[in-house]
Amino acid sequence: MIQVAVLGYGTVGSGVVEVIEKNKEEINKKSGEELNIKYILDLRDFPGDPYEDKVVHDVNRILDDPQVQIVCETMGGLRPAYDFTKRALLAGKSVCTSNKELVAAHGPELIRIAHENKCNYLFEASVGGGIPIIRPLNYSLTAEKIDAITGILNGTTNYILSKMEKEGADFADVLAKAQEKGYAEKNPEADVEGHDACRKIAILSCLMSGKNVRAENIYTEGITGITATDFIYARAMGKTIKLLGKSVNGEDGFYAMVAPFLISREHPLYMVNGVFNAVCVHGNMLGDSMYYGRGAGKLPTASAVVSDVVDCARHIGKVIMCFWDDQEVALADMERMRRRFFVRVDAKREREAIAAFGSVSVVEADVSGEFAFVTNEMSEKEFNEKAEAAGIISRIRIEE
Repeated sequence: MIQVAVLGYGTVGSGVVEVIEKNKEEINKKSGEELNIKYILDLRDFPGDPYEDKVVHDVNRILDDPQVQIVCETMGGLRPAYDFTKRALLAGKSVCTSNKELVAAHGPELIRIAHENKCNYLFEASVGGGIPIIRPLNYSLTAEKIDAITGILNGTTNYILSKMEKEGADFADVLAKAQEKGYAEKNPEADVEGHDACRKIAILSCLMSGKNVRAENIYTEGITGITATDFIYARAMGKTIKLLGKSVNGEDGFYAMVAPFLISREHPLYMVNGVFNAVCVHGNMLGDSMYYGRGAGKLPTASAVVSDVVDCARHIGKVIMCFWDDQEVALADMERMRRRFFVRVDAKREREAIAAFGSVSVVEADVSGEFAFVTNEMSEKEFNEKAEAAGIISRIRIEE
């Protein structure tokens, strides 16, 4: 019997317990051994809970128990999750986590400590909730040179943008409704400003390159500037607006970013709506593959954590390879990246805009008092210089 401990009995932690208990027969069969939840760590008591007898308040009960071989870290945040995780790995206990913030900040260090102690640090649930994406990158696509990853990586922002498009509503109104329904946090900054998606594309970038990409070095732009008017133009162009995390290893170097993009109906991410997430991976031999599903939520995320628990149970005392070392990737200068831009200016400044940008494709839509157009392909630096001269209202990048 393999003893398991769960750190944190919140949404995901309780989901992990539920998945293991409800699917016990299938999980034990696939693990090759019976799994048993011995401890649940939390500061609170849970009177009346079916597992209240497993709740402990002292992490040392878990870390000092040699019977515990697998730990599920579902606490979130950096502290004390980092300290508990590191101590568990140093004690030879494998750790499975949904904590994207911790993985993005300390991934290579924790993987190295795990391997030095013949255990594993697995984090399938840290990106895309229940969508299998970490394991495919580590195993299924090992014959590929991955040169691009593009994804809708945050369910809250995708829900907001989908609602804005469908209802013709502005950002603030849809955000308020999302908060009422529990789709957005009371403080939604991590989601709407793109920080959550940034951590996730950082993790995917690390696995893509095998090296370390720091989230704080990734250009990040959220959706707070997107308006109902932007969707009127998008509809006129046969496009929609999505917050994308992108990582590209191209001729101009390695770059990663998070920002809103206009995408066409032909793009595989066009129909990914609501709280769903999707990740497109491009390999040099396979070409495109796509991974789609619920990117968050109690049971989808818990299911991904438990899939890692099963993997650890199958590999007790053995190292599961994960190629992510400490060497940092030098990200290419964003200003050199080339693309087309959708631009809105006041109608009175049409001549200045054309003088600045030259030949443009005019966008006709049912919006008064504005002149809107799509630029030719240019670098970010060129665009910023021209935009300053033209006095633009807003711009959105175009994903080709």
